[in-house]
Amino acid sequence: MNIGPSGTEPSLAWVRSSYSNGAGGECVECVTDGGRILLRDTKIADGHVTAVGAPAWRSFTHAVRRGWAEPR
Repeated sequence: MNIGPSGTEPSLAWVRSSYSNGAGGECVECVTDGGRILLRDTKIADGHVTAVGAPAWRSFTHAVRRGWAEPR
């Protein structure tokens, strides 16, 4: 679900991906907001924010940790 520009959200403590290299890499920031996880592009902090439910986020992160990869 896309919830619009991040400027419409209250002040949140965004966390940058540990894979961010600090040189404008291809990374995301996330924050919990109630029962959802908000995601945004680190290069476009005032751009659109995508929200996912906490159960969906847990499933996704567990799959990534197990080495899940999308079929090509």
